[in-house]
Amino acid sequence: MSSPHPLPPGFPRPAWVEVDLDALARNVRQIRSDLPSHVQLLQVVKDNAYSLGAAKIAHISLENGVDEFATFTVGEAVELRNTGLIAPILLLGERIPEEFPWIKSHRLTPCVGSVETAIALDAYARQQGLAMPVHLKINSGMNRFGFCWRSLDDWAPQLTRCQHLQISGALTHFAQSDELDKTFARQQLANFKQVLAQLHTWGINPKTIHACNSGGFLDLPEAHFDMVRVGILVLGVYPSQVCRRLPKLDPVMSIKARITAIQNLQPGDTVGYGMRFRAESTRRIAVLPLGYGDGFPRVRNEGRALIHGLPAPLVGGVSMDAITVDITDIPHAQCGDEAVVLGRQGTQEVTVHELAALKRSVSYDILAGWRNRLPRIYRGGSQ
Repeated sequence: MSSPHPLPPGFPRPAWVEVDLDALARNVRQIRSDLPSHVQLLQVVKDNAYSLGAAKIAHISLENGVDEFATFTVGEAVELRNTGLIAPILLLGERIPEEFPWIKSHRLTPCVGSVETAIALDAYARQQGLAMPVHLKINSGMNRFGFCWRSLDDWAPQLTRCQHLQISGALTHFAQSDELDKTFARQQLANFKQVLAQLHTWGINPKTIHACNSGGFLDLPEAHFDMVRVGILVLGVYPSQVCRRLPKLDPVMSIKARITAIQNLQPGDTVGYGMRFRAESTRRIAVLPLGYGDGFPRVRNEGRALIHGLPAPLVGGVSMDAITVDITDIPHAQCGDEAVVLGRQGTQEVTVHELAALKRSVSYDILAGWRNRLPRIYRGGSQ
């Protein structure tokens, strides 16, 4: 069997996630160079940096121009602190009182988007004898987290009584920033600016203002303010097919496997559960040892892998642990050969958006959906 690359350390498995740290570093520098020098760059590394490994990703990104990071859970942030990351970490979402001691001890900055949370956090900070830095989350129209932009006169007076909260930032989040039609995004931006102006009349003057996710960073420069928040873009994946392109971004993630079995079919033979594929002629079928149990979309007779730089169509149904692909037109393929189910091989590429279309989902779902039983191999960087 051919072995172009060593298997990951630990328990060997002939299927893995491959992470290109050099591509990550280039992407960060590219994004940083596209921003005015006064605008900070925050990288969202929630869900283990969309399954790539938050610790590795964050440290490389910090070395190449990222100023701050954001997670959704306290646990994600604590894990980063435990790796020695000292950069500011913003906690997205809303917090509960049980999390307050962890926020304090690990120097985290929570978002606050309700009067109840503000009052509870202020009471905790007063008890601890400190000023707790927070970012105000403004609901400008997405209607998920945040103080509603319409009712500022109801909640702003109560914030002024929270003397132990240090309101160091304010943010909003676009519901649709990566489509050609920016009407709603610009309405949200107008709502957000209205809130900022009204906050000033109440004596509330957040230092760091931010609104843009990846799509907003690309297409709404008027909303850059003091900082932009990017997540998927750092990984070399655009949030949509229509948003602005940078000169060069490279995908950071690939999913690879080795052929572990080959079957020779006769006319009339079927493949897999439910006999969803029936051979009309003699065919040669390769088995790749990963499936929907690893995060590959559970499809039938759709999709492809790349083997020797050529497309190998997926046949039959995706199993929990196996994918079957047709290698009849790749006669030199053999057991042990490397297959790419996401990423580049030769001049061909299977993109995140291609897999998202198979799953009838979005690119974020594909990136974050690869499970931990697939080992991660890191190439480049300090490896």
